[in-house]
Amino acid sequence: MSEEITTIQLHKSVVKALKQIKKYPRETYSEIILGLIESAKEMKEFDKFVQEAQKNKMKELWGKGDYSAWEHA
Repeated sequence: MSEEITTIQLHKSVVKALKQIKKYPRETYSEIILGLIESAKEMKEFDKFVQEAQKNKMKELWGKGDYSAWEHA
C-alpha cells in the first residue's frame, strides 16, 4: 500500500530555491521538504534548550538581587 499523493502549487521561485538545496540530483521535493521539516524540529528543540539555560541563568542572577551581573551573562 503506497501513500496517497497530492498536488500542491508552488511559486516558481520556491521551486528554484528547493532545487538549489538538493543533496543529490534525483532527490524529490517531498524528500527535500521532509528534510526541512526535520531541521525545523531540531532547531525548535535547540531553541528550547537555549531558553531553558537562559531562564536558569536569569534566576541565578536575579535570585541574588544583583542585577549588575546581567550585563556579563
